[in-house]
Amino acid sequence: MVRAGAAVAPDALVMQFELPGELSKESRDAARFLAWMSALFSGGVLVAYLVTADWSQAIPRDGTSLVVGRDFLNFWMYGRAAITDDPSRFYDAQLYNAELRTILGGPYLGQNWSYPPSIMLLAAPFGQLSYISALLIWTALSFAIFFVVAQRMLSDRQLLLALLLSPAAVFCLVSGQSSLITTAMMIGIFAWLDRRPVATGLLIGLLSLKPQLGLLFPVLLVASGRWRVFIFAALTVLGIAALTAMLFGPQVWIDYATKGIATQNIVLLDPRVIAAPFMPTIFMNMRSIGTGYDLAMAVQLFFTAAAVVIVFWAFRFRRNADPLFLMALFFACAVFGSPYLLIYDTLPLTFAALLLLASGKLDATGIRLALLVFWLPALQLAFGSYKIPGPALIAPALAVYLLFVLKGREAWLPHRQAAAANR
Repeated sequence: MVRAGAAVAPDALVMQFELPGELSKESRDAARFLAWMSALFSGGVLVAYLVTADWSQAIPRDGTSLVVGRDFLNFWMYGRAAITDDPSRFYDAQLYNAELRTILGGPYLGQNWSYPPSIMLLAAPFGQLSYISALLIWTALSFAIFFVVAQRMLSDRQLLLALLLSPAAVFCLVSGQSSLITTAMMIGIFAWLDRRPVATGLLIGLLSLKPQLGLLFPVLLVASGRWRVFIFAALTVLGIAALTAMLFGPQVWIDYATKGIATQNIVLLDPRVIAAPFMPTIFMNMRSIGTGYDLAMAVQLFFTAAAVVIVFWAFRFRRNADPLFLMALFFACAVFGSPYLLIYDTLPLTFAALLLLASGKLDATGIRLALLVFWLPALQLAFGSYKIPGPALIAPALAVYLLFVLKGREAWLPHRQAAAANR
C-alpha cells in the first residue's frame, strides 16, 4: 500500500493515494476476516470444481458438462478462426455450435460467439495451440499480470490474499475469462490518468476488445477535460478497427454488427433467464422475477443514465477529490450502468472496495458496503440460482454512499493541496 510521504517515481504504477502506513483496527479485522473467508470460499469452489469434472475426455468437462475453462473456449475459437478464409462465419450461432460439436466430439450446450472481431488479434496465437495448453498458458499469464499490478497497490498481505482469492477472481479463473487482465488494465488507467496520457489512452482503447467494461471512460475524459487521453484512446480504437479490417476483411465488422450483437442480445431475451445467476445487473435481476424485457430494459436504462450523470458530475466538479473515492465510484457505476455484465467483471470494483478498506477512510456503513461488494459475485450466484433479486443494488448503494462523501465540504478542495496542508 502507498504510505503517506513515500517517494514515488513519476512513471511508477502507483496511484496517488494517501493511505496510512498501518491499517486501523477496523481495517485489520476486516482484512483478516476476508483473507480467511476468501481462502475457505476459493478452496471449496476449486475442490468442488476439480472433483466433479470429467477428466477422461481430450477436452475435459466440468460438472455442468461445459468444457474446463468454459468461456475460454470462445476465445480459443476466435484464435482458430483468425487463420481461416472466412473468420466471421461463426457469428452465425447455428454454424458456430455445429463446429463446437464437431471439435468436441458430441453434443454440447449452446454458446454465443459475440466478441467484437478485434479480439482475434489477441486470440490468434492461442488458437494455434491445443485447447488445454492454450488454457494453461492463458491462465498463468493472466494471473501473473494481475498479481504484479495488484501487489503494487496492496502491499498488505491479507488484503492482497483476499483480492487474489476473492469470489470475482475465482469465478474468473474457473471461467477462463479475461477479467484478470482487463482489471489490471483498468487499474493502470487510473494510475496513469494524469501522468502518462499516451499509455492511458492506449489502455482505454484496448478495452474496446471487451467494450462493456469501458463504456463510461469517454464520459470521464470529457467531463474532466482530459482531451489528450481522449484523442489517444480514440486513435487506438480506430487503429484496432482498421487493423482488424485489413487483416480479416471489412466483412467481419459487418457480420459483427448484423449478427454478433443480435446474438449477444439473445442472452437478454431468453425467457428461461438461464444467465440470471451470473449477471449482477439491474436488468437481469428484474428479469429473474418475471419482469418483461421492455420494462426491465427501461429500468436498466434509467440506472445507465444515472451512472452517466454521476460519473460526469464527479469528474467534472470533484475531479480534484480523493482519487480513491473517484475510482471506486467509477467502477460502481460501470457495474450497475450495464445490462450485460458477468459476475467476474466485478473484479475492478472488488479491488476498489479493498483499497477503501485499507484507506481507513470508511465509516461503519462504508465498511459494510465494501464487504458486500467483495461478496457480490457469490451473492448473485446464490440469489440468482433461485431467481431472487437484490445483489444488483449493491453497486448503486455504494455509489450513493460515495456521492455523499464527495459532496462533503472537504471534497471541494483540491485533494493533494488539502492532504499537504494536513501533513
